Amino acid sequence: MKILILGNGQLGQMLGKAVIQQGHECVLYSDRLDKVMALGSQQPLAMTLAEANDWADVTTWEHEHLGEELVAKTADKFLLKAERFNGLVDRRTQKALCDELDIPTSAWKAYENVAELTAILESCDHAVVIKSAKGGYDGKGQWRWKPGDEIAAVAEEAGQRPGIVEDMINFTDEVSVVGARSHKGEQRCFPLTLNVHTQGILSYSLAGAEHFSKALEALAKEHHKKLTDALDYVGVLAIEFFVVGEGENQHLLVNEVAPRVHNSGHWTMSGANCDQFNLHIRAITGLPLPDLLIAPTLMVNVIGVAGIPEALWEAAAAECHWYGKDARPGRKVGHVNIMIDSFERGENLASTWADKLQLLAS
Repeated sequence: MKILILGNGQLGQMLGKAVIQQGHECVLYSDRLDKVMALGSQQPLAMTLAEANDWADVTTWEHEHLGEELVAKTADKFLLKAERFNGLVDRRTQKALCDELDIPTSAWKAYENVAELTAILESCDHAVVIKSAKGGYDGKGQWRWKPGDEIAAVAEEAGQRPGIVEDMINFTDEVSVVGARSHKGEQRCFPLTLNVHTQGILSYSLAGAEHFSKALEALAKEHHKKLTDALDYVGVLAIEFFVVGEGENQHLLVNEVAPRVHNSGHWTMSGANCDQFNLHIRAITGLPLPDLLIAPTLMVNVIGVAGIPEALWEAAAAECHWYGKDARPGRKVGHVNIMIDSFERGENLASTWADKLQLLAS
């Protein structure tokens, strides 16, 4: 099949590698440059977006912040209805869908402007998180507020665009489930993944070490299936959750939904028989989705540094991925997957390497 990938960052390139592995063809579209690109090259091709979309049998994407104009130009080759895609990338309709499907989230309210946000905060007696309705990632487009904090300044800044106000959650862990749904409605999910963030940016993920209960794993997969079935979604979709409660009372609250391959699924490139990128391409091209075999794996993001140390390139248990980007504080420029034999070993390695591999913005 011929596949157009919207976006040519690291996720697009990794999807392209899976395209080649499965015997298909692809080109990538840079929405930043408005150019069609060949896989593995930053040189534009003599092809317009319209020509690339006509050439393709199916169009997919590496990120969800495409904008309605780009979606409209390419949606005829999407495997998801345009209105459903546009709804997923707006936190207001994303939250409303979870409410409709009885998938638990934190309590929330929508606002349109500074006045509405001000009114919500003036009547609020508990800590909240304010999020822009669209855009924002790695902690951007978010503000924290609690009673006693000044209202005017945060409302003036956050209220320039529509958004939501969510109750602050007292959680024990941040986790995600990354999984795929096929044309036939079959589902394959990777294990529940522990995600540890620093300054709002994913520092590392740990998966496959049976850290979470079978009941919590099953609950995450149940929420994933309910959401993807309702959307008639085809491909990989990730859901980020907060783990709240303890013991038998432990449950999940949805934080964000990402209709794409996801940073917290990068560990699958070393820790699964079929990684998230191959799983996505299988799903959108109609190939069978395999049963998933999992090996415990730690993924550490490389952020803001000029390179990955030679010790990791040489280590037998490590697999290094460098994105070819110019380094600057807070920018993801690579990741390292490390085979582990226990959750504790993964935590120890994360604490050893995270500081050496990550330079965050001050």
